[in-house]
Amino acid sequence: MVLSPEALARIDRATAKYPSDQRQSAVMAALTIAQDEKGWLSTETMDFVAQYLGMPPIAVYEVASFYTMYHLKPVGKHKLTICTNLPCALQGATAAAEHLKQKLGIGFNETTADGLFTLKEGECMGACGDAPVVLLNNKRMCCTMTPDRLDALIKELK
Repeated sequence: MVLSPEALARIDRATAKYPSDQRQSAVMAALTIAQDEKGWLSTETMDFVAQYLGMPPIAVYEVASFYTMYHLKPVGKHKLTICTNLPCALQGATAAAEHLKQKLGIGFNETTADGLFTLKEGECMGACGDAPVVLLNNKRMCCTMTPDRLDALIKELK
């Protein structure tokens, strides 16, 4: 079995929100649940999700490759996604991104040698007034991330 019984129960709760002949409508929820458990989406995992939802595997691959929140290769334990769109850039996101690159010793789409951090460049997160904004593991939004606050976040996560 590719996913745990607990993950399958969560997917079942997601599919229950849709008519029984529309299980594929829960594909994004299922991929998120699978990624939360596995850390990333291997072809084997995506194939399992496709079979479980009764979808062609290519349809699952299309969803997983379209959205940047899904990882098609392993990432660090802590994924930091910083918005660098213009409103955030004007409020210091570019400098914050450079600070993170220097502090972690990696560039965008790279992972630290110890496997702790992956740095990603993100699109608008809808929090322009709180820029610079960092999204931690697609779950926790960190706002007004000055260099001092970025350093504190990294220290907290180590």
